[in-house]
Amino acid sequence: MRAEEVRRHAVTPLTTPVYPLRRTRFTDREYFNVVYRTDPEALRAVVPEPLEIDEPLVRFEVMRMGDVEGYGPYLESGQAIPVRLGAEHGEYLHVMHLDNFAATAAGRELSAYPKTIGTPALFADNGALVGTLDYGTQRVATATMPYKWEPLDEVEARSQITAPTFAVKIVPGLDGRLRACDLVRTEISDVTVKQAYTGPARLQLFAHAMAPLADLPVLEIVSASHIVTDLTLAPMTPVHDYLAA
Repeated sequence: MRAEEVRRHAVTPLTTPVYPLRRTRFTDREYFNVVYRTDPEALRAVVPEPLEIDEPLVRFEVMRMGDVEGYGPYLESGQAIPVRLGAEHGEYLHVMHLDNFAATAAGRELSAYPKTIGTPALFADNGALVGTLDYGTQRVATATMPYKWEPLDEVEARSQITAPTFAVKIVPGLDGRLRACDLVRTEISDVTVKQAYTGPARLQLFAHAMAPLADLPVLEIVSASHIVTDLTLAPMTPVHDYLAA
């Protein structure tokens, strides 16, 4: 393989495609969200500057990706934290656990999504919507809500999905020094809300060293939603350079 051929590749292995280099369209992306109040000190310990916290809230989510261009169906679960950058309100992506390697690699390499391994599940069980996350053989989280309990206003559902999101992009060099360390921003676009429901919910988090979601403890359930959408992920843009400081 000639040098100019190597330069035409964006990822390795050079002879094996891992993910497509384009915007990804999601069809029938299903969310189960539980927003809860947590310990303010625990929250401040994990949210990076210059993001600010107005209320000590966390959104636990389980998502079933019904049909994803380039990746196929998969599931994802994690935590997002409501934050503010200047006057703009959004969410900081704290952690994401997936059962699809290509989506995990693409999220980390092409963007700044904090993705790692895990086994989420989302299903109906005797009149309840159930979302779980396992790490290996161990249960990390269990969320429940009555199945399609009360209709949720479409405008409210759309606002939950389209809030700007922030994450930290880190690129280490071969010498161990950082080549890039940025706070980046993105926003979901081309959203079609197909179904949206709300209802009472419960959430249990279990301590695990490799998936420490329980470090942000559940003190009070604030709200829950069950939403099915079609949407497109937009590229991320840098908003703060940590190395420049």
